[in-house]
Amino acid sequence: MVRRAELAAVERRAAALIDPGGRALVVAVGVLVLSLSFALPHTGAANGWQMLFSAPAAMAETITLPSRIFLTLAAACGIVTSILALVTRRWVLAWITAAGCTVASAFGALAVWSRQTLDPVLNGSGPGVGLFLGWATVVVLAFHWIRVVWARSSTLLEAQQRRREGEAGLPDEFHYRLAPPPGAAKNRPDLP
Repeated sequence: MVRRAELAAVERRAAALIDPGGRALVVAVGVLVLSLSFALPHTGAANGWQMLFSAPAAMAETITLPSRIFLTLAAACGIVTSILALVTRRWVLAWITAAGCTVASAFGALAVWSRQTLDPVLNGSGPGVGLFLGWATVVVLAFHWIRVVWARSSTLLEAQQRRREGEAGLPDEFHYRLAPPPGAAKNRPDLP
């Protein structure tokens, strides 16, 4: 019974971790590019950091709600949780990052659209190069994090196979089978 518990513990540990492999480099470069896109103009003279923290230069550009949501999700999921997921290699953090980057990419499209369709009465510029670069980078990050989350690591597959092989050698009563109903033994002579 100790062997079975050990195999289950190894499988649980392997299931909690990710192995991004070569995608780790792509994600790390994506995080760097996304961070740099915040320093470029997102609209008019306001860069992404100014828009994120509502600086006076950004307030003069009439920031829309989709832009605020996009910048918040891009900073939180595209930068912060991406770094945490890469460092800790936790599956939960990678899943949160994948979901957040996916939602951020949708709000990036809305942010670009809302900057292009501003009311002429409002004082605001169109989308800048930083907004386009940030949006493209978040889409790339979402793609790679989804691939990392759904890929099963070789360690997890090996742990599952060892557990199956270990369970195959156990007697039938240890395979979590239900006992036959009380009246079944009378009708079937092959049951005890």
